[in-house]
Amino acid sequence: MTTELRRLRNYIGGEFKDAADGRTTEVVNPATGEVYATAPLSGQADVDAAMAAAAAAFPAWRDTTPSERQKALLKIADAFEARADELVAAESENTGKPLGLTASEELPPMVDQIRFFAGAARLLEGRSAGEYMDGMTSIIRREPVGVCAQVAPWNYPMMMAVWKFAPAIAAGNTVVLKPSDTTPASTVLMAEIIDSVLPKGVFNVVCGDRETGKAMVEHSTPAMASITGSVRAGMQVAESASKDVKRVHLELGGKAPVVVFEDADLAKAVEDIAVAGYFNAGQDCTAATRVLVHESIHDEFVAALAKAAADTKTGQPDDEDVLYGPLNNPNQLKQVAGFIERLPAHAKVEAGGHRVGDKGYFYAPTVVSGLKQDDEIIQNEVFGPVITVQSFTDEAQALEYANGVEFALASSVWTKDHGRAMRMSKNLDFGCVWINTHIPLVAEMPHGGFKKSGYGKDLSAYGFEDYTRIKHVMTSLDG
Repeated sequence: MTTELRRLRNYIGGEFKDAADGRTTEVVNPATGEVYATAPLSGQADVDAAMAAAAAAFPAWRDTTPSERQKALLKIADAFEARADELVAAESENTGKPLGLTASEELPPMVDQIRFFAGAARLLEGRSAGEYMDGMTSIIRREPVGVCAQVAPWNYPMMMAVWKFAPAIAAGNTVVLKPSDTTPASTVLMAEIIDSVLPKGVFNVVCGDRETGKAMVEHSTPAMASITGSVRAGMQVAESASKDVKRVHLELGGKAPVVVFEDADLAKAVEDIAVAGYFNAGQDCTAATRVLVHESIHDEFVAALAKAAADTKTGQPDDEDVLYGPLNNPNQLKQVAGFIERLPAHAKVEAGGHRVGDKGYFYAPTVVSGLKQDDEIIQNEVFGPVITVQSFTDEAQALEYANGVEFALASSVWTKDHGRAMRMSKNLDFGCVWINTHIPLVAEMPHGGFKKSGYGKDLSAYGFEDYTRIKHVMTSLDG
């Protein structure tokens, strides 16, 4: 018996539509490796239609009051909460993530973040009006930028969609959002829920591949392009957007250093780092996957982390004992396995280092020690359940190793010495520094990096302001 595949569609101008030319792609559940849906493979005509819908809706949405935008976002948050089970099921099928952890660790923050931006809509501030020239008064207006082209990744499809559309819409912009071609299901469901709240054209979803995203970024309508993705993709977006001087918001790769000093609480550090390294199969730009340990506790730490890895379980979404599910797609599985296969002779696999099962794209929790600073696996983002461990001799060397990569998104320091923690947090060249913890995020604080990790902030008032432009208005007091 043949099971009929689910049919996902674009959401453009308040209507659900197939691609104009009828093309589709297959959507695979990474926990099983089986196709469960089809999604539009959108082309230029679809992008044109979505951009036209967003542009048509912009003037009216721009002119809504902050309180009206707040009310709409609060309704969306309530609706997401009311349909939480559906969203979690869609996200799990999208990604293979454990159902329980998705329900407890992803949906609540996501809803909270929408509510935060609902409140932020009413708190835009500018410098006070004043006379900076005789007979003239100056004021500052903060305005929405216009239509925003947004591209979300496959590692957190739901949450990253929220990080994109919530601040943009709160600020009075309209949105064309493209989910990853491997994970469109939860974003299309979001559109179905949002349909009853927002005016037609304010929020649009276009499914497709890299070419679809390229068409969005290169389109003449958007005033801003925002992407969460690889460094390569970010560089391509920045280059494309430069041709008509679009504003660009980039959240790209990471290679977070986790610096563990000899006075750290070893048991707590090992436990927390294992969770922060393996959660979501390590498919997180901030994952705790590059550990630097003081030489005096290196061997003890590695042994403890290897045991924690052996005790960590991966498996099917309905298994309540698993910490993480599969890698997102066959290419990602191949990439992660390739890093292990190409390890230099001086490296040692302390735990894992192999695929789990032959159904789905599961990879064992892995620990690799004996590495040098210029090794490929230290310098490049693995984006899988692999934690590397290096040894350092003193604070200066720890800092040198930590900063010695091209990424600069997140980091953490583990020590009981307050002065050392403050010195390290000052000198670590990363957009976030955690102390004696790793990976917690809150809506009120900014998330974003430096160097090849991109620019612009997600979350917080800083992320909200990224979706606004500043205008100076000067008026003569003589009438």
